[in-house]
Amino acid sequence: MSSTVSYWILSSARKTIATLQGGQRLYSRYASNRIKSEWRLFPQGPATLKDNAAACGSIALQKAYRHTSTEEEDFHLQLSPEQVSEVLRAGESAHKILDLVSRAPDSVLRFESNQLAANSPVEDRRGIAACLQTNGLLFGIFDGHGGHACAQAVSERLFYYVAVSLMSQQTLEQMEEAMESMKPLLPILQWLKHPGDSIYKDVTSVHLDHLRVYWQELLNLHMEMGLNTEEALMYSFQRLDSDISLEIQAPLEDEMTRNLSLQVAFSGATACLAHVDGVHLHVANAGDCRAILGVQEDNGMWSCLPLTQDHNAWNPAELSRLKREHPQSEDRTVIMENRLLGVLMPCRAFGDVQLKWSKELQRSVLERGFDTEALNIYQFIPPHYYTPPYLTARPEVTYHRLRPQDKFLVLASDGLWDVLGNEDVVRLVVEHLAEEGQHKPDLAQRPTNLGLMQSLLQQRKAQGLHAADQNAATRLIRYAIGNNEYGEMEPERLSAMLTLPEDLARMYRDDITVTVVYFNSESIGASSKRS
Repeated sequence: MSSTVSYWILSSARKTIATLQGGQRLYSRYASNRIKSEWRLFPQGPATLKDNAAACGSIALQKAYRHTSTEEEDFHLQLSPEQVSEVLRAGESAHKILDLVSRAPDSVLRFESNQLAANSPVEDRRGIAACLQTNGLLFGIFDGHGGHACAQAVSERLFYYVAVSLMSQQTLEQMEEAMESMKPLLPILQWLKHPGDSIYKDVTSVHLDHLRVYWQELLNLHMEMGLNTEEALMYSFQRLDSDISLEIQAPLEDEMTRNLSLQVAFSGATACLAHVDGVHLHVANAGDCRAILGVQEDNGMWSCLPLTQDHNAWNPAELSRLKREHPQSEDRTVIMENRLLGVLMPCRAFGDVQLKWSKELQRSVLERGFDTEALNIYQFIPPHYYTPPYLTARPEVTYHRLRPQDKFLVLASDGLWDVLGNEDVVRLVVEHLAEEGQHKPDLAQRPTNLGLMQSLLQQRKAQGLHAADQNAATRLIRYAIGNNEYGEMEPERLSAMLTLPEDLARMYRDDITVTVVYFNSESIGASSKRS
């Protein structure tokens, strides 16, 4: 790694860190334009927003919370291209769907996924599962903030709510009969595992109880065919968020469950979920994760089709929605400094009950003897907190009928979209597909020349180039953190970004999680002709 690149990144980090004292805790605020922190926390007490802003601009501050690196000599690591690739590929996952799921829709060929952490522990989560009692595959990206607890819970539970919502009346009755007679339940999901996934993704007894209450309510609707997909996604998001809120309000005897429920409710997570059933693609989004389609027209030209809108202050529709839902007197305070109430970037999310509950409810729950310091719970109510809830988990649901020209779907957390535009992402995946096709050896027509292969590998190594990524998600992450302001890949920058210590990494990049789903154009075309 170039010492100049490393020194610039580290010295810049020290200059852009600012701290705020809040009670007994120091909170870091980073002035980097590149990466945002989801939550911005102000000190409790009589200080005004103006005072806080002045404090953040001050240079003579105490040492930053979590910032423990002080010596330039600590940062002399230089990763070889092979080591860089090893780090980038540690979270890879790639599978052909039919090898894993016999009932998978034939419109999906395969998927590739990867994740790179900036937070420690990583706050992003991802999920892929097949619905076993209905048709369809589920793909999800979950971006946590204020800790990983909420993202973890949503990634484990939301798919179950969706799967149950899609079941017919008859299947729900079989589920209820099994519970009443204490027989095994029908299998609901088949999970496709990623590196680092939870070993145990089955629903716990407490969560199963709430899932059962949900399907009992669905039974009471007496809908023979169940909800349609759009309704299922809409209800599932909102119902899970409601259950997360209610679970910590209810008395729980088990201390571990009680503590975890509090952490889930007081942290937050945005979510983007895709349901693919044949040619029917539905995408539900709450927050600032994103989904796009890579489309190849008949003339060979590629384009991007966005399937989601970011729910943040830069979305005029979100600003209008928030102003409609609150009194006119709050028009200037509901969004401040491009954040919800001045503290949160996304305007829709699971959890984050600090922005949903009344002040009285927050106090009553937190006064039940929780060790909020040990649980890392922020006891903070923003200024101008008058008419909650300000935050919702209600998703926007988009339907798209797949066409032969729809080649792939990219789902990713905002760590990717912060640094790469939609068109850049499509271009990089297309380049990956082109390279993938070029590098497939034609062994039937061309005998392997080991001497030539060894020579090419030595040349590549001498030039400092990495072996081509076999995973499109890895390629996207590589370019997201290694490109410069001109969009060019800089190996020195990439190495420097990967060798930053934990207390600095989050200042320059966010957790990045990416899933790329490839579609079967032939199957989609045949289905379109039949219909």
